[in-house]
Amino acid sequence: MTDARDERRPAGELEAAVMAALWAAGAPLTPGRVQIELGSGLARTTVATILTRLHEKGVVDRERQGRGYAYFPVQDAPGLTARRMHTELDRDTDRETVLARFVAQLSPGDEQHLRRLLEGEER
Repeated sequence: MTDARDERRPAGELEAAVMAALWAAGAPLTPGRVQIELGSGLARTTVATILTRLHEKGVVDRERQGRGYAYFPVQDAPGLTARRMHTELDRDTDRETVLARFVAQLSPGDEQHLRRLLEGEER
């Protein structure tokens, strides 16, 4: 049964908490272990559902462990953020305008950093 508190928290917030636990662990975790790591009173079934959704999205992978699975992140946090940015960019047919508006809204420091990256000065 899902705890009432689980339903009031946005799915993105729960996914972020689960991802943070997986990144911190540095090793594959079962849903039960993620539940313990979160220590937030989430039901194990809720954690299992979140992990399944993250797996379906390609954000985590899993390996057999006993009768179930242990999950691990496919990318680190910056890699996942970059992936989300690409996903959003791919949703729009006018990439040039989206990119132009993105760059126009950058802080001067971020703009300089992006410029250095594009010029190949940093990786």
